[in-house]
Amino acid sequence: MKKIIFAVVMVATSLSLVAFTKKDKSNAAVTFTVNAQRSKVDWVGSKKSDFHTGFFPVKSGSVQVDGGKLVGGSFVIDVAGLKVTDEGGGPKLQGHLSSADFFDISKFGEATFTINKVEYINADRATIKGDLSLKGIKAPVTFTAIIRNADDKGFFAEAFFPFDRTVFGINYGAGNVDKDVQLAIHIYGTK
Repeated sequence: MKKIIFAVVMVATSLSLVAFTKKDKSNAAVTFTVNAQRSKVDWVGSKKSDFHTGFFPVKSGSVQVDGGKLVGGSFVIDVAGLKVTDEGGGPKLQGHLSSADFFDISKFGEATFTINKVEYINADRATIKGDLSLKGIKAPVTFTAIIRNADDKGFFAEAFFPFDRTVFGINYGAGNVDKDVQLAIHIYGTK
């Protein structure tokens, strides 16, 4: 009987040691630095008679990955680095978008986005909830992202969604210029 009690005590002690042992740090979240040369925010803006295309560079940022899953991050978008890419828009449109009618880059040259929550829908799709600060206004933004890669080789994700510019006080051309700008975000990260 003593041997049975001793064996039960040893098993219980072993299990409690395993349960309270610190987890292996190799499973801790890994931070990837955003590759600013490859990451960008493409946009398409439409009006009644035409559309225009362009992009904003991503200036800096980082993403946190835990167990192959995105868990957090933050980014700085170079609003002053705005580029118009369609021939119809050119320098004239780029100047107008840079003015107080739109982004007012002399006062607000950067925007920031901070991820507050990531909810995976399936293995490579996640709902991202965060806060965007643009033109001195901070507001929540939610979108679905495609997490194409999140492993020891790097990070790559994309998102495609409409963005309501009027939430951030960009109201120019109401009734002629669509309030929703179509965004395509491409984020690359390296260790």
